[in-house]
Amino acid sequence: MRPAWKLWLETDEGKVFGPGPAQLLEHVSLSGSLRKAAHELEMSYGKAYWTVRAMEERLGFALLTRTVGGSSGGGSTLTPEAVDLLVRYRAYEAEAEVGLRTLFATHFG
Repeated sequence: MRPAWKLWLETDEGKVFGPGPAQLLEHVSLSGSLRKAAHELEMSYGKAYWTVRAMEERLGFALLTRTVGGSSGGGSTLTPEAVDLLVRYRAYEAEAEVGLRTLFATHFG
């Protein structure tokens, strides 16, 4: 037996941020494109786009800076607020994992 969990952040309106959105933003950061990130995660671009839009609306700040296509192509980069959110979420997640594993060992180990 092993512990399992999923951590996310929410407001009164519902879920705002969690493992899936964090992974999406990480892929955008690496690829420079929401479309490429969606493809890498086997997600439709439409779903990725609306996921980001919903998070931005609930959080009250932009997550991506978008560049419109053209001869050099378009792309997306994370805003400083998105980078900060992602760093803090991953730290929160890592610390929670340590605590949850400790609790599991105490109660089931």
